[in-house]
Amino acid sequence: MISYFTKKRGKKGFTLIELMIVVAIIAILAAIAIPQFQAYRVRGYNTAARADVKNAFTAAQAYFSDHPGATITSTELSSGGYVASSNVTVTVANGTMAGLSLTSYHSQGDKTYTINAAGTISP
Repeated sequence: MISYFTKKRGKKGFTLIELMIVVAIIAILAAIAIPQFQAYRVRGYNTAARADVKNAFTAAQAYFSDHPGATITSTELSSGGYVASSNVTVTVANGTMAGLSLTSYHSQGDKTYTINAAGTISP
């Protein structure tokens, strides 16, 4: 009777054990890849915030070249050509030409970037 169950009788295919091992290997690879993918996404969000603060700085410089001695606000940034990326917030901490300070962060990122009047970005 046992030999009846152990014979393959010409059938081809995978056993249940082999399929379980393949599923386990895929689960292990997914467990490694998913956190790494999340880290790549956060890094991309941070890069968007950094690029936006640099673009806002360029728009502020363009505004100051047209309006020397003026103080800039978020409204003037958008009139100077600055368009924020989605989920990125840029605030004007100091809107004077000599003491310009802009801050940017992405809602899903983990860093806040600040740019000063000299154009130096600090995380």
